[in-house]
Amino acid sequence: MRLGVLVLLLALTACGRTGPIGQVPDFTAPQASAEHAAIMMADGMPVSATQARFAPAPGASLWAGDRGSLLGDRRASLQGDILTVVIEIDDRAEISNSSSRSRSGSEQMAVPSLFGLPQRLNERLPEGATLDPAVQLSGSSSSEGDGSVRRNEKLTLRVAATVVQVLPNGVLSIAGSQEVRVNFELRELLVTGFVRPEDISRQNEITYDKIASARISYGGRGQITDMQQPRYGQQIADAVLPF
Repeated sequence: MRLGVLVLLLALTACGRTGPIGQVPDFTAPQASAEHAAIMMADGMPVSATQARFAPAPGASLWAGDRGSLLGDRRASLQGDILTVVIEIDDRAEISNSSSRSRSGSEQMAVPSLFGLPQRLNERLPEGATLDPAVQLSGSSSSEGDGSVRRNEKLTLRVAATVVQVLPNGVLSIAGSQEVRVNFELRELLVTGFVRPEDISRQNEITYDKIASARISYGGRGQITDMQQPRYGQQIADAVLPF
């Protein structure tokens, strides 16, 4: 029984990768994403029924006001539209505080002569004891504290996002994903949130600070990520062991 438990723990400690050994990480299928579903059901209708909205204006008039014209507004506003999210995070925070406290006190009471009693009593006291001084007290305490927090984050990315839903108040719910594979490492960027159509620029771009409930994830999976993660057995031991 004990041998079986030991073998199981060793197996958990050794295992780390869940994917195939020696193979590159697979891309996520675009057809399984929320963006693909929104594009296929743009405006709540099959995409074949909405293809006309991307067609050029009749007569190719320069002054036509529709989206297909030269001066038309091509900013994302409908379900299935695509816009560019610009992520430029350069945050710095530095907090430092210190405190210091000190206290000292001293009291002394001497009885060198009181009707000759100290001299007489000193003779009867044990060797080394004396009434001069009779009472002597002293005390001191000190406390110091110092703390600091430093943070520096910088991230510059651009990703195309899709309008997955138009809310009743006109706010757009967007979602975007991007995967880049280099050798055996796959970098993944995910962006979701809510934007107002008027915050989208004429270049059909929006910065991350104008996205409400923004959720930005930049990570990866592959051999490098696996090496940076502790093994499952180590994680279990860290959570269970009290020392």
